[in-house]
Amino acid sequence: MRDLCFGVLLLLLCACDINTPNVALGTLERDRIAHVAITNEVIMALPVSKGSRVSKGELLVQLDDTLQQAQVAKALADVGKAQANLQKLHKGPRKEEIAAAAAQVAAEKAPLLESQINYKRIKDLVDKNLSSQVLLDRAVATRDLNQARLESAEEQHLQLLNGNRLEDIQIAQADLDSANAIYALQQKKLADLTVTATRDGILDNLPWNLGERVTTGSPVAIVLAGKAPYARVYVPEPFRVKIKVNDPLMVYVDGLEQPIRGKVRWIANEPAFSPYYALNQQDRSRLMYLAEVQLPENAEDLPSGLPAQVELP
Repeated sequence: MRDLCFGVLLLLLCACDINTPNVALGTLERDRIAHVAITNEVIMALPVSKGSRVSKGELLVQLDDTLQQAQVAKALADVGKAQANLQKLHKGPRKEEIAAAAAQVAAEKAPLLESQINYKRIKDLVDKNLSSQVLLDRAVATRDLNQARLESAEEQHLQLLNGNRLEDIQIAQADLDSANAIYALQQKKLADLTVTATRDGILDNLPWNLGERVTTGSPVAIVLAGKAPYARVYVPEPFRVKIKVNDPLMVYVDGLEQPIRGKVRWIANEPAFSPYYALNQQDRSRLMYLAEVQLPENAEDLPSGLPAQVELP
């Protein structure tokens, strides 16, 4: 009885092995790259038609850049202004400005001397009761005002002699750095209005027509990248342990009599369906692992979407 049970179990396992397919099914695919609009501008040019092959850097869509050109010009002017201000602070005041400040100091001394003399004269008269206190108060105010004006002129003259503060130069340098950063940002926005291919491939779709105003963030050109497609297939769980990246595998494409030798470029480490710990031993054999098998460059004419089968080891 024990031998009979063992024999039945062995037959079941053999049957499972026989029914397990040694092919992975899927389709031919290419990486899909969507070029999106960074602003809602009008499409001015569509130089490439749908389905054409494009090279990296080739113009796909040209958006109206009139407004952005003005933004770049303004940012460039701000850079020049900040740079001139920094150079001015580094050079310090001119000789003429220092001379003018010195002359202002000399000019303020004469009113002060006159007000001091007038104050002493009125004070003597007040002491002799020959003048009023009101005139003395006015003389004191005039003297103090002229003294303050002289001190202010002397401080301005001294400030010019000492040159600009280090903190002011650092602030001007920070303003220049900020202006340069804004200028670079505006240049980047201007460049983004000229949509170019970032990889070699096939221009699959142009969702907007010439003359339309696109919405911000919407795709304006879709490119299927890569010279040749790859087979995206699902590998059954029993074969997952036998496959690793760079392994050669034979790919059968519908419509071709001969298979194509491809190479595994990626295979998932996690199953695409139910987690293995939630399944029994029999159900685990139904788990699938997504894999990508790259075809050689001579298969570049094969379109995406064709059914494909990969022969598993």
